[in-house]
Amino acid sequence: MFQHRALLGLGCAVPVRISVDRTLRVKVIDACGMTCTFCHNEGTPVSADNRAPTAGAFNPAGPSGRVSIYLARNGARFVAAPMHPDEGFRNALEQLQEALGFTEAHLTGGEPTLHPKLAQLVALAGNSGYRVSVTSNGENGARILPGCVQAGLQRVNFSIFGTDPGELAEVQNVKFRRAPLAAAKIEALDESIRVALDLGLRTRANVVLPDRSHVGRVHRLLARYSPRLSVRVLSSLADGEESLDAIDTLLAELGAEPYEVHLIAGTSGFRISYRLPNGRVLVVKHIRPLRLPETCTGCRFNNNADCQEGYYGVRLYRDPVGAFHVGVCIQRMDLCLPVEEFIGSGLCGEIRKLRDQEFCGMST
Repeated sequence: MFQHRALLGLGCAVPVRISVDRTLRVKVIDACGMTCTFCHNEGTPVSADNRAPTAGAFNPAGPSGRVSIYLARNGARFVAAPMHPDEGFRNALEQLQEALGFTEAHLTGGEPTLHPKLAQLVALAGNSGYRVSVTSNGENGARILPGCVQAGLQRVNFSIFGTDPGELAEVQNVKFRRAPLAAAKIEALDESIRVALDLGLRTRANVVLPDRSHVGRVHRLLARYSPRLSVRVLSSLADGEESLDAIDTLLAELGAEPYEVHLIAGTSGFRISYRLPNGRVLVVKHIRPLRLPETCTGCRFNNNADCQEGYYGVRLYRDPVGAFHVGVCIQRMDLCLPVEEFIGSGLCGEIRKLRDQEFCGMST
């Protein structure tokens, strides 16, 4: 088993669950009503600021105030366009499912709930044999989630960037750092979480913990929302040991006891579940330094300082002319390939081999 600081000291009494990564991340829309200063935007340029760009000459900072933090160096060659619930999308999903055995489609953005046909996308993916989940900032969830649940949506992950207007405003582009706007976003998030829970939807809150100054945010989340809301803390690779120290502090303050480690073969993410004294569950998600053994060898980012998420998994994009692209790294968008080319490439085979080898290694 791989070594990671978070696993040290857990002891052999904590059960380990092992699975294989079978999740396809699908960027369904680029639009977003927030301007978070740390956004990777799934590796693609901000479409609102690049209406008619020349490949390789994208505008990194436009009037939208949004960012795509890896754009300057990731070799992006296209702007992401909205997915349509049509035969092209169905074919891409089914081809990738056959090639890599995907069972879950995780819909991302931008902000997916701004897609006017999100429910139709959910239904199409479900009819193609996928479980469907979505990540949202909550700005439009109250309006659109009921239809998505009717269409078959099974889980929503709310990304929490602030528990009050001041916290949220602090991580927005300076031009949009206005308290009334942040307050409206917080109110919309609260309502979206309430609606999701009332619908019986599996609902998570994801919060990144960069350092100890953010520990109070998790305490406020736990106090503010129903125990039915699952809270998941994410470590920050950009902040390294400071982030891990903050997580240790949080767990100690909460009196959290580990009860399960979930290792996922073929992806850099893994999770440790903790039980709090009141019985509530807290999940901590970490990133390990997983690399594709051939593709990542020789990459200029292949070091502990520059590689932010390792090999995280497969992503699906659609460009403005309707072509579908498969990506394997948001810091190396030059690795993106058209779906058919990807399926026939050595890269697809490399992913299958990595998953199989990791699963065997973790299981012994």
